[in-house]
Amino acid sequence: MAEQRVVIGFDSSTQSTKALAVDLDTGTVLGQGRAPHTVSTGAGRESDPEQWWRALAQAAAATGWADRAAAVSIAGQQHGLVTLDASGASVRPALLWNDVRSAPQAAGLQAAIGAAELARRTGSVPTAAFTVPKWAWLRANEPAAAERVAAVRLPHDFLTERLTGEAVTDRGDASGTGWWGPDGYDKDVLDRIGLDPALLPQVLAPGTRAGVVRPGTALREGTPVASGTGDNMAAALGLGLLPGQPVLSLGTSGTVYAVGRTRPADPTGTVAGFADALGAWLPLACTLNCTLAVDRFAVLLGRGRDEVEDGGTAVVLPYLDGERTPDLPGASGLVHGLRHDTTPGQLLQAAYDGAAHALLAALDGVLRAGGADPAGDEPLLLIGGGARGQAWQRTVLRLSGRAVQVPDAQELVALGAAAQAAALLTGEPADAVARRWRTAHGPVLDPVEKDEDALMRIGDTLRRAGALQGAPAEDR
Repeated sequence: MAEQRVVIGFDSSTQSTKALAVDLDTGTVLGQGRAPHTVSTGAGRESDPEQWWRALAQAAAATGWADRAAAVSIAGQQHGLVTLDASGASVRPALLWNDVRSAPQAAGLQAAIGAAELARRTGSVPTAAFTVPKWAWLRANEPAAAERVAAVRLPHDFLTERLTGEAVTDRGDASGTGWWGPDGYDKDVLDRIGLDPALLPQVLAPGTRAGVVRPGTALREGTPVASGTGDNMAAALGLGLLPGQPVLSLGTSGTVYAVGRTRPADPTGTVAGFADALGAWLPLACTLNCTLAVDRFAVLLGRGRDEVEDGGTAVVLPYLDGERTPDLPGASGLVHGLRHDTTPGQLLQAAYDGAAHALLAALDGVLRAGGADPAGDEPLLLIGGGARGQAWQRTVLRLSGRAVQVPDAQELVALGAAAQAAALLTGEPADAVARRWRTAHGPVLDPVEKDEDALMRIGDTLRRAGALQGAPAEDR
């Protein structure tokens, strides 16, 4: 009888690290682990990278396969700025993707280089979520800390380096920094923000091994480690995504994306022109406020998550942490159109609608940016923590007008990382591994008539509320 081969995929996200031990041949999940992270509150959003490292060890041990996995890979939250000193210790807590204090630096970079030129060079117009303005913010606000920095990493880079000793990254995660393009690190952008490219990791080719597990970690010494990638790129791998298949992910943040054959370069900044973890592209739109924002409204209203009601004309823009799409980093939540007969359930439904609106409004642009037809009839793949919520499903059906497919597989980021690890051993592309595992299989919900009235109400409110949300009303 052949020996069972098992790989472990990690998802180091904002709130926790998840680990899945997966049978290489069948895709069966044999063990799982999870360990929480702490994120600061207040003006910024920061997290200590050392806790990610401890959480990875705890999650790996909980799978029951840490000492015998055949290969491993790490996916991590995008954009986070990890700064290390000459000894490899953190200079300060990491600035996370949802820390919007660097909005002035993002605006300054756009003014200096131009939005269209940035999109041409790096694929994206960087907002406060990207890594490039975060480094500029650090230099402006904590110059002594910036001077001590000997290495700059993304979250998945940091963990992969801790595991292997190799300073490497991949094209997918690098494409979310704002300082990388198809020709490599952009020297002019780096010069503008005062970042020496010698501080950055080597960008590996797709499918390349990062190294092997070094002694003294929670995993077996000598185990091959794949290059890893960013969380959105890993989820695309975990679904075995084919070009043109649209995905909507409902988590702490909301994202809509599709694998594209052509390189995106949207000068409006709505669509981020990311690379995928293979050789293609991953045009993507992202919102800061998604499931957590809607859950907060449910708490304020004293309702359960699914205790929504139809009807009503209220509009909720649930921008509780500022917003990325639309680019309103100084925004706050807004409720408009309340009436005496507005019920708590209707108001909660309006919060769902407001959270979904920006993502679905960007869907056509995401598909066009990757060379796909927005009028295609591919079901919208619904993933993430909110995907199984009935209120979320009904909202997406109602506002998209598309069929919606909910994959049976969960923890798709960790599954994508596991597929990367498996690909090291089989020689297959990682997305082909996931298709063999049938990770995207799941029920398809029939389309319903698009609620154009609700979409028009939200769009009109957003345009007229621009001045309240930190932008001139006529610009929105």
